[in-house]
Amino acid sequence: MQQNLKWLTDEQIVQFITNGYLVLQNELPNELHQKVMSQIHTVLMEEGNPGNNILPRVPDIQAFFETPVVRGALTGILGPNYYMHPHRHCHYNQPANQNPGGGLWHKDGYWSAMRSHRPWWAMIFYYTQDITEELGPTAVMPGSQYNEHFPGDDKPFLLPTGPAGTMVLVHFDLWHKASLNTSNQDRYMLKFQFARLEAPTSPTWDNENNSFQVSAGQADETLLPIWLDVWDWLRGGSDVIEKRIDSPTVDQREADRLKQLVVGDVENLALNAVYTLGRSGAAGLSELLSIMRSESTEASVRAAYGCIAAGEAAVEGLIELLDHTDGERRALACFALGMVGSPKEQVVPALIVALSDEHAQVERQAAEALGFIHATSSEAVSSTAHTLVKSLEQEKQEQANDFWPHQGYIANKIGYSAALTLLRTGKNGEADEVIGALTAALDSKDRYVRAYAFEALTYLRTEKAVEVLLRYYRTARWCPDTSNASMF
Repeated sequence: MQQNLKWLTDEQIVQFITNGYLVLQNELPNELHQKVMSQIHTVLMEEGNPGNNILPRVPDIQAFFETPVVRGALTGILGPNYYMHPHRHCHYNQPANQNPGGGLWHKDGYWSAMRSHRPWWAMIFYYTQDITEELGPTAVMPGSQYNEHFPGDDKPFLLPTGPAGTMVLVHFDLWHKASLNTSNQDRYMLKFQFARLEAPTSPTWDNENNSFQVSAGQADETLLPIWLDVWDWLRGGSDVIEKRIDSPTVDQREADRLKQLVVGDVENLALNAVYTLGRSGAAGLSELLSIMRSESTEASVRAAYGCIAAGEAAVEGLIELLDHTDGERRALACFALGMVGSPKEQVVPALIVALSDEHAQVERQAAEALGFIHATSSEAVSSTAHTLVKSLEQEKQEQANDFWPHQGYIANKIGYSAALTLLRTGKNGEADEVIGALTAALDSKDRYVRAYAFEALTYLRTEKAVEVLLRYYRTARWCPDTSNASMF
């Protein structure tokens, strides 16, 4: 592992898994925080919120994310090769400019085709000033990251506070909201997002315990099966999960009872049931696959998580689901196959075939799923590059990939997933073919396709990739000193 980082502890990893957040302190000089806050204030007052351009507009912010504390924390959750996502924002919370009670509880719009219980994504909320409850810090709802539905206003929440440099590292899917600023000061918070580029093969924190240990009464243990799955995955991915002792095998009567919970209305009980079924032998897995084939979309999504927990035992049944008549079920099978990831000789060819599916949702999910698989094949990379180029050709013909309409911030969804997968896997392919596809992607209408392509070329670092980057950089370079208020 990298040296000179402040590693997370087992206790902190357990807290992140159970509660979905960690409050950390970045011990940088207060003068730097004051300088950055002053620069942000000037930009907001003179130009408005720069959104994704907050970092090049105020480049001193980069120092916040290069410290041993931040790098160690992100490495612990996302592995050593995490990626700072191009979407970032400065949240400006004024005393007299908000709705009563603050903002609305929400999860951020997700970038992947499907949300993942396992941490492939994370966010940091960073405060450049001493943050008190009166200033209106972002409220977080502990343990809510696994809930697709809002748990309810009666659930406990936290207002993280601390001196300048306080940051909250959160699971990407944690429910959160802006709280009411009752002070007479403006509050500034920087939200940055990060993506994991590789599935874990070993712990990337100061790991001392093999077993997951949570104090009695520390949290609602209904979701214990999810916590165990995430812990084992972070400690070494599918290899550790496959070696874990399974739950006791269930008989058919118990499997039927758990199935009724999966299709029921109580989400936490349903999640407990799918993970229990996933580690309960053939009868449990059979029920999960049956749910994916014939129950509601909501129940099918839940069952997909259970199949992921089942690991390699689920692969044959998931591949059979790729022939289902419903595109949504085929897409879910792709998602689960990518998350399981092995045996590669079965999973990868099945996903490559799915790239040619007539349903755009399946094509997109297959493209992204190939990026979840550690050290995937050169054939998979070649097929992904072809999918990216094809999506760019469709983009020119203005054939919008507009499924998942709530993801309107992604203009080319198939190209987005393919470019992200090449960022994760492009080094395993034939360099000229990959570079050709990524070069074409630099002209995409989708800002995130362009960003992924740029970063993927950076990772390749061949002479040809560097030439492309330099050519692109000359026209894309942002000058942080040029603004509406500057003269030249």
